[in-house]
Amino acid sequence: MQGPSQTASTAAGGTVPPRDEAADYVARHGSPDVVEVLLPDTSGVLRGKWVPGATMAKIWRDGVPMPRSLFGLDIWGREVNATGIHIETGDKDGLCRPVPGTLKPVPWSPRPAAQVLLTMHQDDGSPWMLDPRQQLKRQVERAAALGFVPTVAFELEFYLLKPWAPGEAPVPVFPHTGEARQNMYSMSDLDAFAGILHEMRAAAAAQGLPADTVISEAAPGQFEINLYHRPDALAAADEAILLRRLIDGVARKHGLRATFMAKPFAEFAGNGMHVHISLGDGAGQNAFARPDGAGERLIRHAAGGLLATLKDTLLFYVPSYNGYRRLVPASYAPTGISWGFDNRSVAVRVPNGPPAARRLEHRISGAEAHPHLVMAGILAGLLEGIEREIEPPPPLSGNAFEGETERLSPSMADAVDGFLASDFIARTFGTDYQRIYGVMKREELAAFTRAILPLEYETYL
Repeated sequence: MQGPSQTASTAAGGTVPPRDEAADYVARHGSPDVVEVLLPDTSGVLRGKWVPGATMAKIWRDGVPMPRSLFGLDIWGREVNATGIHIETGDKDGLCRPVPGTLKPVPWSPRPAAQVLLTMHQDDGSPWMLDPRQQLKRQVERAAALGFVPTVAFELEFYLLKPWAPGEAPVPVFPHTGEARQNMYSMSDLDAFAGILHEMRAAAAAQGLPADTVISEAAPGQFEINLYHRPDALAAADEAILLRRLIDGVARKHGLRATFMAKPFAEFAGNGMHVHISLGDGAGQNAFARPDGAGERLIRHAAGGLLATLKDTLLFYVPSYNGYRRLVPASYAPTGISWGFDNRSVAVRVPNGPPAARRLEHRISGAEAHPHLVMAGILAGLLEGIEREIEPPPPLSGNAFEGETERLSPSMADAVDGFLASDFIARTFGTDYQRIYGVMKREELAAFTRAILPLEYETYL
């Protein structure tokens, strides 16, 4: 993962001057009927508008106004009044600007359509720091001040589901045939859904998303699509959030649904979002591969920082009530604060490979997590370890699920409390962001704990 990718697209990095993007798009693809402007909210849900294709140039000239309070919506899209950023502020607009290079066609749309990713600013042009993309940008700038350029790759797991009616249990595209129907890395499962999977790859190519490996994962109907590494953490996170939209869009076109829900089935593996990261230096070399032990010390301190801040940042990696059901061994998700070499049972893994590709794999996040916040948390913890020379515990070589390492709590309440009490979160992301994100997640948790489960009716009525 060292150095710039030779095959990764510049889709989200931006090489076309912003003022020319609309004209360049029309020259390549013709004028779209509609432009879908996309702003990921705090939960990674895409909010936005449809803009007539004939007025596309105005997006770059004037920007797109949208309420700042979009970053105070819960997972259901409802205002969380405890954030204090809704009507009590006048519900002011922020000015959203296009992310350079993200104007792309929408191949699965039934009519000519384009999409572009937005990020929010205040009236004076300064970043709106409740926008997760701006939080990640701050961490990228912090890395740059230390002489590092993060090289990043995301891996996304998802289930393909048959259509289902509200109130019914979802069913994966393969019928449930018992525990023996795991079929991990099955080529026959890839072949069975070659049409839809190849269409996803073709759509990624059309949008310049650097899709790499496709895998049949650890459960019926579960797949994984990896994005090729690129030396631009912001672009990598942009691409991860757009890949989720692409996968869902192509699945719907085929009459199916795709879900990135962390734990949709109690009996099968959960959906993870694994992140690979290395640090390039000013010469374009992998700093983790420096000679004379320097690279080894750097990667050890980076791992130490990630582990030391894992409880603080867990709410970024596992932001949903359902996500904590994944933090059990049967979901293949790490449950301990541990690291190791070529060990998939630990939270932070050092994969095998040549020195030039030396990197860390962060394995905690659920696939439903916000890629920008995941990446911001990883970078913040990693840099904390490097700056403070934090030593990690000894690496684990065996089964981390059975070891005596400190465990992550499978309780969302504990994660919310840890986030709100964290000095690291306060000084790294700001007390305003800490409070607002924390109270939003506390309100979401309260909604789930108020609900009465069907199992309770089955048991107690």
